[in-house]
Amino acid sequence: MQAINRYTDQMLQLNSSQRRYLSRQAHDLDPIVMVGKRGFTDQIVEAVQQALHAHELIKIRFVDYKADRVTITEELARRADAVVVRVIGNVAILFREQPDPKKRRYRLPAPAPASVEE
Repeated sequence: MQAINRYTDQMLQLNSSQRRYLSRQAHDLDPIVMVGKRGFTDQIVEAVQQALHAHELIKIRFVDYKADRVTITEELARRADAVVVRVIGNVAILFREQPDPKKRRYRLPAPAPASVEE
C-alpha cells in the first residue's frame, strides 16, 4: 500500500520490517476512530486526519460496515495521506509520518540492503 505524503511530496512505502515494527507499536493502542452506523463520512475522514496529526499511528475500529472495512480503510488512507499498515479483523492500523522530524514518535527501521546474487 502506498500513500503520497503531502508534507514531503514523497511516496511513502512500507516494507515488511517497517510494517511489523508499526504493528508491534500499535498492539497496545486503543482504537481512536470508530466507524459505525453512519459509515464513511466526511466527519470520519476529519477525525482520522486529526488523529494522525496528533499520534502518527492510529487504530480504527469497525463497529458496522465490517464487510467493507478494507475498501473504507484504503479510501481513508488515500484521503488522509496515510498508509495502511494492516487490517486485522475489525481493526485497521494507519500511519502517517509527522512532517517535523523533532515531533516524530516512531523511527521506522531502515530498509534492508538488497542482496547481491552471484
